[in-house]
Amino acid sequence: MVSSGTARPVVALVGSAASGPVYVPELKRPEAVPEACRELGRSLARAGYDLAVFSAKPKYIEYHVVQGYAEPCDLGGPRHVFVHVPRQQEQDFGLPADSSVTLRTVRDTGTEWEVSFFRTLLASDGALLIGGRQSTRVAGVIAMAQRIPLLPVAAFGGGAGQVWVNLDKVRNDVTDADITLLGQDWRPDSADRLVDCLDRQRQRRAQWLRQSERSTRRASLTTGLGMVVALLLLALSLTGFALAGERGPATGRSLAVLVVAPLLASMAGAVIRGSFETADRWPRAAVRGLGAGLVSVLLYVASQLLAVPTLLEEVDVRRLLFFTLPLGFSAGFTFDLVFERLRSGAAPEPPPLPGGGATAERPPRQP
Repeated sequence: MVSSGTARPVVALVGSAASGPVYVPELKRPEAVPEACRELGRSLARAGYDLAVFSAKPKYIEYHVVQGYAEPCDLGGPRHVFVHVPRQQEQDFGLPADSSVTLRTVRDTGTEWEVSFFRTLLASDGALLIGGRQSTRVAGVIAMAQRIPLLPVAAFGGGAGQVWVNLDKVRNDVTDADITLLGQDWRPDSADRLVDCLDRQRQRRAQWLRQSERSTRRASLTTGLGMVVALLLLALSLTGFALAGERGPATGRSLAVLVVAPLLASMAGAVIRGSFETADRWPRAAVRGLGAGLVSVLLYVASQLLAVPTLLEEVDVRRLLFFTLPLGFSAGFTFDLVFERLRSGAAPEPPPLPGGGATAERPPRQP
């Protein structure tokens, strides 16, 4: 944040109300802007904010806000104004030497004010917009895109008024009541109410950040757990080689190994496939992989039984696993393709069993 080295939040000040330039939308009551800015400065000081400013010229709102901010008040700690300027410029707000406000000049390595301006805006804890023209509108759009707490005071029109209209569509951390407040005419208590609005936005944003961090950690833990489950499923599927037994007539144990081991591999493949997706839901992926693997493996075994009816009388389960395990894993990893083929009425293409009569041609499809 801009407030590096301090525990106080920093508000960037953006806008102007000078006579002469053409404002779109039109500026309203420009003569009331200086006093409104001073009131906002006093309210920001009482609320414990520091300021980020970019110019000391009276035509910009920074000058007037800082004047109100620097007025004597009963505050427990020091107040800071961070003056962000290009490297060759100087800014003077004319504050008395005994002022409780500390001006800290932060020089940017560039020579253009836009670089320092937008870099500071992105690092701020909030932004106050009053009047202004195109730069104020752009600053508001950038702040909304980055979900920076925003106070576009629409009472005086200008670019800030247009940002208020845009904020009503984006919302971020503002409520209906906040939008109504930002659009009201200026009143004696407007400054304090607006600063309270900024506090509420910051609280909502902090809550959103905490929820996002928890969601990220939860997703990371879920992904890690899914990968551990996938490794365990793969390891369990490989134990089929040890449990297959010798070649001979099919038994309940050998048939269970022939079917279950590839299904475990298909679930592992689906979970690994799910880890590449943004929304990782490995239990759901495992169930889908189980379905795809079951269909593929049973169709494969059925095709071999049709080709060799006596296959189960002398079956080598360990040999078959060298084909059914990769088939199950592939079916789980590409379960979306398997289900798409089933929806289109085409059965998955299993690899042929090499050697002997098992390579017999598949029976023709019935019309």
